[in-house]
Amino acid sequence: MKLSKRVLNMSPSPTMAITAKAKEMRAKGIDVIGFGAGEPDFDTPCHVKEAAKRAIDEGFTKYTPPAGIPELRKAVADKLKKENNIDYDPSEVVITDGAKQALFALMLSVIEEGDEVIIPAPYWVTYPEQVKFAGGKPVFVETKEENNFSLTLEDIEPAVTDKTKLLILCTPNNPTGSVVDRDELEKIGNFCAERGIIIASDECYEKLTYDGFKHVSIASLSEKIKSVTVTINALSKAFSMTGWRVGYAAGPKDIINSMIKINSQSISNVNSIAQKAAVAALTSSQEFLKDWLKAFDERRRFMVEKLNEIPGVKCLLPKGAFYAFPNVKELIERAGFKDDFQLADYLLEKAKIAVVPGTAFGMPGYLRLSYATSMDNIKEGLERFEKAVKELLND
Repeated sequence: MKLSKRVLNMSPSPTMAITAKAKEMRAKGIDVIGFGAGEPDFDTPCHVKEAAKRAIDEGFTKYTPPAGIPELRKAVADKLKKENNIDYDPSEVVITDGAKQALFALMLSVIEEGDEVIIPAPYWVTYPEQVKFAGGKPVFVETKEENNFSLTLEDIEPAVTDKTKLLILCTPNNPTGSVVDRDELEKIGNFCAERGIIIASDECYEKLTYDGFKHVSIASLSEKIKSVTVTINALSKAFSMTGWRVGYAAGPKDIINSMIKINSQSISNVNSIAQKAAVAALTSSQEFLKDWLKAFDERRRFMVEKLNEIPGVKCLLPKGAFYAFPNVKELIERAGFKDDFQLADYLLEKAKIAVVPGTAFGMPGYLRLSYATSMDNIKEGLERFEKAVKELLND
């Protein structure tokens, strides 16, 4: 049986694979601490779960419109107006099966065979695979560690050609936790708008920022920039609803209508019960986030401090998301490892900690560690990391 080239050219998600391997080891009774998962360890807020229970009790268990239920599309539009200063009509909003499916539907809607898509590196592992699946060509531009991995217009300009169709913007960033400030966003937005380059603005980590930094949505900067931007988000991170699979996109009506069409012929609609829960999440108090952010901030500082105490490891303090992205090039060289995959394998087998190699994110010589886990796990895991490294280097 011959499989399609689309599937054969697609790589499985490394982050999912590492998380699955860690779970498999735990199932065998092996004490593995996982730093791979990109999901908060907090429970979904009670009022959101209660809304889902009410939806079941009230029989809200049938098909919904492919675009999403009207009250959720309105809740998203209201949220974007109030929190992000972007004025979208509910008809310019589509509800999707998480942000990943929103991105997928966008790629299929706008990418033609041979179109080029600029992807800043390090990047979320899914971006290039979706671009290739849609027939596009990923064009990678490396951000600089000395600039805290923050994307600049100078990074983008040399990569633009007459085939450039789209730029993927992710701030706060997965995997680095880097952010792009307002001034740089304005430069990037104006540059893209003048050339008709679509901006896919992945804002899943918008609420997870530290040190007083406030997220700015690029579409809020001008009507001109908004006209080429598709704003993508999900309830996964800010509401700890990764398994509920509710995301959304807002943007130019012709693109949104195309994404709705794709929904109608693929997923039909997002889970009806989860949509009701999402309405409750977006329209109710988010006071719980203060405690979550306080915990994330404490873990962030502790993790980075301890990583910087490990021989051969250097780590910047991230300004957003819940990942640390340490530079381990010196450690790899001193240990005589071939690459970061070999180091990650060593840490899993020797220290029983699961981390994701930077190569998976287009940046060899680094690791991604999630601090979306308990402080006890972080302390124990980093102690194991340091002990395994010192034994390896005979320090």
